[in-house]
Amino acid sequence: MSQKEAATISWRPTLVGRHYAVSSGHYLATAAAMRVLDAGGNAVDAGVTAAMALAVLQPDVVSFAGVAPTLLYLHEEGRIISLAGLGYWPQATDVARLIAEGGPCVPEGILRQVVPAAPATHIEALRHFGTLSFEQAVTPAFELARDGYACYPVLHDVIALHAPEIARYPENAAIFLPGGQPPAVGSLFRQTNLAKTLWRLIEAERQARGDRDAKLHAVHACFYRGAIAAEIAAFHAQYDGFMTAADLANFTVPIESSISCQYGDYTVHACDTWCQGIVLLESLKILEGIDLRALGHNTPAYLHTLAEALNLAFADREAYVGDPRFVDVPTGTLLSAAYAAAQRARISPERTAGCMPAPGVIAGRPCPLPQGLHPAQGAVPAAPDTIHVCVVDAQGNSYAATPSDTMYDTPMVPGLGLLISSRGMQGRLQPGHPCAVVPGKRPRLTPTPGLAFQDGQFFMAWGTPGGDIQCQAMLQVFLNVVAFGMSMQLAIEAPRIGTFSFPNSFAPHSYLPGRLCLEQRIAEATITDLARRGYDIERWSAASWHAGAICAITRDRHTGLLHAGADMRREAYAAVW
Repeated sequence: MSQKEAATISWRPTLVGRHYAVSSGHYLATAAAMRVLDAGGNAVDAGVTAAMALAVLQPDVVSFAGVAPTLLYLHEEGRIISLAGLGYWPQATDVARLIAEGGPCVPEGILRQVVPAAPATHIEALRHFGTLSFEQAVTPAFELARDGYACYPVLHDVIALHAPEIARYPENAAIFLPGGQPPAVGSLFRQTNLAKTLWRLIEAERQARGDRDAKLHAVHACFYRGAIAAEIAAFHAQYDGFMTAADLANFTVPIESSISCQYGDYTVHACDTWCQGIVLLESLKILEGIDLRALGHNTPAYLHTLAEALNLAFADREAYVGDPRFVDVPTGTLLSAAYAAAQRARISPERTAGCMPAPGVIAGRPCPLPQGLHPAQGAVPAAPDTIHVCVVDAQGNSYAATPSDTMYDTPMVPGLGLLISSRGMQGRLQPGHPCAVVPGKRPRLTPTPGLAFQDGQFFMAWGTPGGDIQCQAMLQVFLNVVAFGMSMQLAIEAPRIGTFSFPNSFAPHSYLPGRLCLEQRIAEATITDLARRGYDIERWSAASWHAGAICAITRDRHTGLLHAGADMRREAYAAVW
């Protein structure tokens, strides 16, 4: 088979159905969501069910007590909703202590934990937009934690890679290194302490009086104000952490509007600037004025243009983007046509800048100077990772969430089987930086779900794991569909690039000037041409998990059929009916 022929064939088929569709990072989570939809649940019910199951099925990259940024589309109301599933720094956070213990970066351990947002996010989604009880939604996760499932290769490999770090913390080691070793591929992997915690939440709902809303309130109270919260606060008190019972008791998840940009006749939505979704949106606006199809898919000119547009957006992320409650982010300007045109004009057609460009100039504001730009060497570090799930139901509602948090860099709470969100690792210790650590502030989050609409009608829900690769992989898959007319699965499987010419979101915030990573299915002549243009080339494997693992669903505007795909780079699977 020629390279040209291979470029038109996907390893898996695009799945097409009339009624509903699911795509998630693990096939058992997809099956759990399909069970909900088969029983008459809506997209929110199914999405929350899958998201909680993923916290059990992919505990190396997702925590039940982690983060869960979520986008919803309510078809009947024509409304897009964002659930800000990210916790904030505890009120007792001491920046001087973080510097004393971590130097230039937030240190590993208990001090990087922020208030857990995922449980509250899932409960709020069910309360306001779902139909299931908490018990119904969490039962697949509970059963998987209690009864176990087969350990799969990626889970085994991640545990083995981080075994020395995991071994530092007793609860982590007891779960992930039974007998001192990573669980073998194919062995039954159980999380009994997590199952007990989930059962306590089920019992809280069962024992509560009143209607469904009151019962879901009781589940929230059990986690954030009851015995579970007391155990989390006591754990922090014992080990001199920052989190208190008051931090947990006062936590709620904001229900807010998304941010969006126009790209031709498409409108693309992301969560607000407490996450990095604006990078996807700004990149699209910069590229909007370029005939990408004329450049040719994955040609040197096309990949160079994508990389440079992304580098401009990442430079603005570094300079301007942070928690909008604390940072005056110029969102409107960054997503405007005029600003995009000015940024587009900065792209040289033949040469890369070879470093992170200066941030764009915004009228009336001083141009911020980049901070902490210390060039590093070596391969791009593997990102502390995440996962994605998206659902579209028979009524046209859609759900997209990117839950996350890793289990090797911070201690789990003994007896609970819970890792409290370690997203503090994305905070910065440089005063004046938009991600500077401040009590009550949220660290800027990498997980970023996406929704897209064409002429006002639902078009796509999608997302991926991958840290700083997330917006990049989402951009490439979206353009594969809308600019190059690929099927959903082929758009996902097509070879990808990743630029890293900016400070990494995760400590120690490595900066690799001019670095461009390419999967080896990209033509050798193309790689040579990109090196000629000044890129520092790093080669990934032919289908590297470092390039992300997109889960996506589109609706065909002409037939109404749902097209679902899932990335073969990991355990992701889709299903339709």
